[in-house]
Amino acid sequence: MGTIHVAAERVIPTSPTTAYRYLADMHEHERFLPPAFSNFAVEHGGVGVGSVVTFTVTAGGRSRPYRMTVSEPSPGTLVETDANSTLVTTFTVTTRGEEALVKIATTWQGAGGIGGFFERRFAPKVMQKLYADELERFAEFVQQRASESAKVDEAGEESFPASDPPAY
Repeated sequence: MGTIHVAAERVIPTSPTTAYRYLADMHEHERFLPPAFSNFAVEHGGVGVGSVVTFTVTAGGRSRPYRMTVSEPSPGTLVETDANSTLVTTFTVTTRGEEALVKIATTWQGAGGIGGFFERRFAPKVMQKLYADELERFAEFVQQRASESAKVDEAGEESFPASDPPAY
């Protein structure tokens, strides 16, 4: 057995504040998850600390359910901890120029024996691809929201600053 670590990061074309707000809002976060994430449900809260979400991840031919509780150990950092395993996923948002650098990092205790050997060898590659896909979808989501905001501004209707997404 050993700790397995997977991470991916990407610059997202929005302010760190906006990126963080979308990540912390589980109703929004669900909208840019890759298809490997299914059965997403908010059990408690929905925005930030104390939220509890459930979902299933299907990767490498296996499906696994998760029940994650959200915490915020420091500004710009969201941590999702699984109630049924050692899996912990951390979303970190920092400034990169005028944009946001978003990093997704997950750790868990791998299995022992031959199953653990294959887990350590293949799971990180599979999960890294999932996270790269999620970050790509997140960037597209943010750009779509910015475009929608610009259209509202052009129409002369009530608008909001790009750093403050509307509450849904």
